[in-house]
Amino acid sequence: MSMIRVENLTFSYPSSYDPIFENVNFQIDTDWKLGLVGRNGRGKTTFLNLLLGRYEYQGKIQASVQFDYFPYGICDKNRPTKEILSEICPSAEDWELLRELSYLEVREEVLGRPFFTLSNGEQTKVLLAALFLNDGHFLLIDEPTNHLDMKARQTVAAYLKRKKGFILVSHDRCFLDGCADHILSINRRDIDVQSGNFTTWFTNFQRQQESELAQNQKLKKDIDAMKKAAQRTSAWSERIEMSKKGNGPVDRGYIGHKSAKMMKRSKAMEARQQRAVKEKSRLLKNLETIEELKMVPLSYFSDTLAAFSEAAPISGGREVCQRISFEIRQGERIALDGKNGSGKSSLLKLLMGQPVGHRGTITVGSGLILSYVPQDTSMLKGSLAEFAEINHIEETLFKAVLRKMDFSRTQFEKKMEDFSAGQKKKVLLAKSLCEKAHLYVWDEPVNYIDIYSRIQIDYVINKFSPTMSFVEHDLAFRTNIATRSISLAAE
Repeated sequence: MSMIRVENLTFSYPSSYDPIFENVNFQIDTDWKLGLVGRNGRGKTTFLNLLLGRYEYQGKIQASVQFDYFPYGICDKNRPTKEILSEICPSAEDWELLRELSYLEVREEVLGRPFFTLSNGEQTKVLLAALFLNDGHFLLIDEPTNHLDMKARQTVAAYLKRKKGFILVSHDRCFLDGCADHILSINRRDIDVQSGNFTTWFTNFQRQQESELAQNQKLKKDIDAMKKAAQRTSAWSERIEMSKKGNGPVDRGYIGHKSAKMMKRSKAMEARQQRAVKEKSRLLKNLETIEELKMVPLSYFSDTLAAFSEAAPISGGREVCQRISFEIRQGERIALDGKNGSGKSSLLKLLMGQPVGHRGTITVGSGLILSYVPQDTSMLKGSLAEFAEINHIEETLFKAVLRKMDFSRTQFEKKMEDFSAGQKKKVLLAKSLCEKAHLYVWDEPVNYIDIYSRIQIDYVINKFSPTMSFVEHDLAFRTNIATRSISLAAE
């Protein structure tokens, strides 16, 4: 057991005026299973890069362990998987590697295959297995669940629960609950470390914010009352001063005493007011608001919007899943379920009318208006204003939605290619929320986006009840919004 100590850490990117971290202090135990959470753009990946020594910073980071990073960078994915893993953990015995792979439910035969032929889930699993075989290393795991199906997420969570000595960046609430025993939270103004899983941390964080909101409201009332009292005291003082100038005899001793008394009371009130203002300023520095979003689902003239009849996508000349038949009816929110590679995304693309090889028929209602959120964000380039114009959405409304999703105004001036993965996904979600549609087709919509934004999307969908067909492996999100699941069985 050893400690990683962070002292007075201050860092900002050369192109930014605002610091990512400013005089941050905390320490973590190298035996912890540490979940790292925070809004998109708060510096989670930046912090991992600082630990790796990739950026210059002010302050101190003291650690007696060597850091490894996931995802591991592989130059040539055509090489056999065994060769790549031997490079990552050169001192590991073959039996140790096979043991780790068995924990992760990976067959031994993948070791002989070129790395690029492995599925996303298999690649994630074998790399984690190899990295954990480096004794004395501390693993920095950056969003391992992206593009993993639900079964793979459960397997990886169970594997991480067996381990210790890692920091895990994830926005998947169930995944964090399954393997983290401490939470490191990057807040608006500071960094907080707490014992427990995500649910424990989130509950405590919400209670703290509720308490601060109540305290803030009380102090606001107290300050208002003191301001009014100060105004009354000032009025009394003026009347006393005026009484000195009246005709006739004046008891100047009495008036002077009364004036001094009023002055003392005024100063005491001013001091109380300053203390209250100072106390108030300490509150709500980390307040996270979940602003309400809106969407405008359209009502279709028919109860059935689309139908799949004996449909199956084709890849490499074969059907990737068993043929499936189902209808999408008004008001339904259908989750497509299945392992990676079972054709879920392909079915959504077929629904959108994209040229995907398939068997069976897909029928889409006449005049049906669809809104699409694709998995891939690589097409996002240029400014937000240009994007809004190309997609025929009102720029003001579009940017207002992004503001509610925690975009800063400075972000509006950047090119979209410089956005984080989470920010790019928010752009696509904001576009869809601005579109009036009969059917919303979303492919892994909450991949990369932060937990608060996931909760935000939960709220808007449940409030406006759009008709949807979607793919999503975040169990909490899917449980909250799906009205029906369709399982795709691989061929």
